Amino acid sequence: MKVVVSIGGSVLVPEVESDRVAAYASVLEDIVADGHELAVVVGGGPAAREYIAAGRDLGANEIELDQLGIAVTRLNARLLIAALDDQAAPTPPEDHETAREALRRGDLPVMGGTEAGHTTDAVGTALAEYTDADLLVYATSVSGVYDADPNEDPAATKYDEMTAGELVSLVGDLDVDAGSNAPVDLLAAKLLQRADLNAAVVDGTDPEAVRQAMDGDHDGTTIVSES
Repeated sequence: MKVVVSIGGSVLVPEVESDRVAAYASVLEDIVADGHELAVVVGGGPAAREYIAAGRDLGANEIELDQLGIAVTRLNARLLIAALDDQAAPTPPEDHETAREALRRGDLPVMGGTEAGHTTDAVGTALAEYTDADLLVYATSVSGVYDADPNEDPAATKYDEMTAGELVSLVGDLDVDAGSNAPVDLLAAKLLQRADLNAAVVDGTDPEAVRQAMDGDHDGTTIVSES
């Protein structure tokens, strides 16, 4: 399969240390060794939110705050590239065309953000569409898509399966300021609906969840093609 994995910064780099990054790299290397084509997009996580909060206090506007966040995503991408050694393209691609070229060379592209207003989930979704991926995996800090924030509402119900259109309806009212955090943001959901991709939202705190999503045997939310 050709698979794009969007890894939330909060699950890859909850704090700047090597063990979690190395664990993810090990799983990704095994996936490539099994013969799959793989591309990865990495989020900014807590470090990005800290920079964005400080920038907002200092009077930066939303575009400037997005640029701070993008810079952190690319630092996180470089950490994963270092762990992947020769498997990965040596620098984070800054656009989808460069990432696709890396895939065609047989390299594993590891991207961060690309432009202001686009979350890394949206970047990953666009990359999956651009490369005609078979599967898109969102590795997040929650165990799937819920009808409410499970961190705030203990009665929140998880969806085992849904369409991208249903996902768009669910997340349509969420906040999209720089640094906002949701399992999948609205732009990503709309791109997913347009591309008509198969996807999965899984708890990325365990890197093995990515492999399980590829096998179709996971505990998250499956987003099925509407066609």
